[in-house]
Amino acid sequence: MEEVSRAKRSVRQSLASIVLAFELIVVFLASLVAFGLKVQPGPVALLGGGVICVAILFTLAMLRHEWAFGVGWVLQGVIVATGIFVPVMWVIGLVFAGMWVYCMIVGGRIDRQNAATQETES
Repeated sequence: MEEVSRAKRSVRQSLASIVLAFELIVVFLASLVAFGLKVQPGPVALLGGGVICVAILFTLAMLRHEWAFGVGWVLQGVIVATGIFVPVMWVIGLVFAGMWVYCMIVGGRIDRQNAATQETES
């Protein structure tokens, strides 16, 4: 069988996809909480959560592009801001934003080290 060549994912890309995937679950559940607690009218709570979930899915699909990381940064701010409606999201959003920052810094550092290692080996 012929092996299909796939572009190798960067560490930063892998870490970003992990954080965003977990955020997708949390935002979905938080929109259900907002609906259940009636902090907003039902359609508003579910539509708002749905829009954020779709934006996260879109960003996950586009992480092979550098601009998608910028969208990820914006999403972190939006998710933290959902604390206006569901106060516990201030804490959850800040935890995920902290993980995002850490993954971007450490993932970028590891990718640069890997590139330098490959450059010296060739």
